[in-house]
Amino acid sequence: MVKAVIFDLDDTLFSEKKYIESGYQHIAKLLSKRYEKDEAEIFELLMELFRNSPMNVFNRLLDTLGISYTNKYIIELVEEYRNHLPNIEFYNDVLPFLEFLKKRKIKVGIITDGYANAQRQKLKSVKAVNHFDEIIVTDELGRDFWKPHPKAFEIMKHKLNVEFNEMVYVGDNPEKDFYIRSVYPIKTIRINRNGVHAQKNYLNGVQENHLIYLLSELESLFVNNFI
Repeated sequence: MVKAVIFDLDDTLFSEKKYIESGYQHIAKLLSKRYEKDEAEIFELLMELFRNSPMNVFNRLLDTLGISYTNKYIIELVEEYRNHLPNIEFYNDVLPFLEFLKKRKIKVGIITDGYANAQRQKLKSVKAVNHFDEIIVTDELGRDFWKPHPKAFEIMKHKLNVEFNEMVYVGDNPEKDFYIRSVYPIKTIRINRNGVHAQKNYLNGVQENHLIYLLSELESLFVNNFI
């Protein structure tokens, strides 16, 4: 019997692409004021550079704009990006599904990787604390404990007072979200939002128990005891 559903955050509960756009809008506004350049043009250039490659976008942006910089300045821009309060919101199917789980007295949590300050800003933006029983940002445990390390799942089991075989984990990233089922008897669900990790390979070939495209698809699995 399922007693807890744990969720990944990025591209599971909200769009990572929207977060990136929000961050680039913040940087575009910042650089526009500093260098008296058109904010919209800087934003479009950032998006174009990212679509070509997600690597060293700020370096390539400043090179394109003819602005000299140091490594310290790039680090400053990265911190501005990570620390900004993003303009993001839950996918439309998230809150209805949380309400469905609440009515069935199923506990809910989040386990998310990523730099702690950035993840906390994302969580603050969507007011996640109002909707989830427990939230674990793995970076706060230490970089070595990002998924697929099982430590966050062990902590969540204790916090929610459930057994591993009573937990379900919903994520999107084949490289790290589903490997836990090879360590503990946790059921895993892959939600394919066509996000930034959609084309990645499965870690050691370990796949999810179920594939869905909307959280509402999970309701019938619960109702019919298929999980």
